[in-house]
Amino acid sequence: MDPGGLTLKLLLVGDSAVGKSSLLLRFTDGEFEPCPKPTVAVDFRAKKMVVDGRVVQLAIWDTAGQERFRTLTHGYYRGVQGVVLVYDVTRKDTFTGLENWLKELEIYEAKSNAVKMLVGNKTDKPDRQVERREGLQFARKRSLLFVETSAKTQDGVQRAFEELALKILQTPGLWDRSAAKRGFQLEEASAQQHRSSCAGYCSLS
Repeated sequence: MDPGGLTLKLLLVGDSAVGKSSLLLRFTDGEFEPCPKPTVAVDFRAKKMVVDGRVVQLAIWDTAGQERFRTLTHGYYRGVQGVVLVYDVTRKDTFTGLENWLKELEIYEAKSNAVKMLVGNKTDKPDRQVERREGLQFARKRSLLFVETSAKTQDGVQRAFEELALKILQTPGLWDRSAAKRGFQLEEASAQQHRSSCAGYCSLS
């Protein structure tokens, strides 16, 4: 099948204030907001890009990290082809909490073979609490792709989404074209109701 024009559904998860929304804004719009408002339930953005010579549209869902929104965001796990687990390299608690996010994905993710990428964000800050080797070891142990990024400086951001999309395209059965397109169209309409107001790289393939 020619995957030109293929739509891939991605999901951003992680604790509150790790920079998920900032990563998404930087990737899709090339902008950085120093003091972003917390995401309410979910936000949605889409971006077309060329991956390995193929046109791909990424439909990206940014979920709120606060516990009170969890019951609202679980439905967006369905049909995802790629998951970005984000932690803040300056906050150890956001790193140790990754196991809980992985357990949640196991419960609610319909496609068990969805590609998962671990992203250590805010590498521009000096007060690092999680070293790169710790993130790399965590990713290797759980067969995750791994990238360190800075939404502020843009370091690693583009590469993260490119590599995730490429790995999805290289994973058989993850990108049924017609099903993905139908899901994207339905969920894009749903997003209008929920949208908020408001690097190092290591391939483990």
